[in-house]
Amino acid sequence: MKRDKIIYYIATGLLTVMMLISAGMYVFKNEMISEMFVSFGYPTYIIYPLAVAKVLGLLAIWNPNFKALKEWAYAGFFFDFILAFFAHYMIGDGEQTGAIIAMILLLSSYIFNKRRQQA
Repeated sequence: MKRDKIIYYIATGLLTVMMLISAGMYVFKNEMISEMFVSFGYPTYIIYPLAVAKVLGLLAIWNPNFKALKEWAYAGFFFDFILAFFAHYMIGDGEQTGAIIAMILLLSSYIFNKRRQQA
């Protein structure tokens, strides 16, 4: 029980740091991110909404009162990381490692959150 809680908080904390850095880059390094999105073939108008969605997703994951919303946030991050992995892989820039790390943290957070709730 205590081990599950510790793993949950570590994984969720590291995931939070990654997503806040990512959202911060979307806002404060917009030109660099815009170039990257154009190279992916994605429209640049989704950069700011994606940054906001990442922050809102983190709020949903950390709030214990939003059980259904928390599930949607985990699902949204899952699809975001899958798409990020394949976007980086397809253009061959070698930056897909961040998406893999984020996915591992996300799955760890999700699994240990479920274990923590069952105990």
